Amino acid sequence: MMFKRLGLLSLCLAFVLGCSSSKTYLRVPKNGLTEFLKPQAGKPTLISAHRGGGDYTGYPENCIESFAYLANKAAMIIECDIGLTKDSVLVMLHDDVLDRTTTGKGKLNAITYDYTQSLFLKDNAGTVTKFRMPTLEKVLRWGKGKVVYTLDVKRSVPFEKVVDMVHQTHTEDVSVIITYNAQDAAKVYKLDPNLMISVTIRNEAEYQRHHELGIPDNRMVAFVGTREPSTEHYQFLHQKGIPCILGTLGNLDKMAQAKGDQVYVNFAKNGADIMSTDRPLEMAEALKKK
Repeated sequence: MMFKRLGLLSLCLAFVLGCSSSKTYLRVPKNGLTEFLKPQAGKPTLISAHRGGGDYTGYPENCIESFAYLANKAAMIIECDIGLTKDSVLVMLHDDVLDRTTTGKGKLNAITYDYTQSLFLKDNAGTVTKFRMPTLEKVLRWGKGKVVYTLDVKRSVPFEKVVDMVHQTHTEDVSVIITYNAQDAAKVYKLDPNLMISVTIRNEAEYQRHHELGIPDNRMVAFVGTREPSTEHYQFLHQKGIPCILGTLGNLDKMAQAKGDQVYVNFAKNGADIMSTDRPLEMAEALKKK
């Protein structure tokens, strides 16, 4: 009996430790991403790490090690960038060229995937790390149960390949596809009408363009720009059940640095459901005090 009790105690302890070690992970409930992102009074504002990184020493943008670093500190949406190698492998890279973020040089679409694996990634200060460029497949498989992704598909990358990889990895429930115009959003919707799509809606006319192309409100996540929109614009979208992403990256992040991180709390109170930032950990700390 004593051994049974000790065994049960060990199992309980293991469960508790397992939960505590991953307590910050952003897990989508069984009712799905649509319901999870749907705006609702009292819901916590979600943080999106722009380029999956931030200005943190030793952690480059767009790599799994940086995603893990952030996700272990605060619940995160990871915004990340997809490029395509010469031999048609989907990898994570923001720029068309390798020079800024890797030890390589030249255009990504002129090199093979094998060559990318001979390179090391650099952080924002230019310091070389031991990390390598991951594939989209590895990123998606790692992220399930840990983060939600907003996937920025670069111009040379076919949406078909990205959606196919989402299907292959069964990560529809953690993936939002980023688009920059209504035509691309309609293309993604046609490829998979169940996927969530990030669409640029800075005014009602941009909403109408998406609506007229048949994209349902419950598939949209509205990027409202890198300037705060009016409260009326937030209300217009919220009444349709559309969650809103405010891009604080750039000037609004600089405002927070100058005036204090309390401004993030104000952005959230004004209507931002998600904020995309280059300062995800600082934002997380500020929102704790909301």
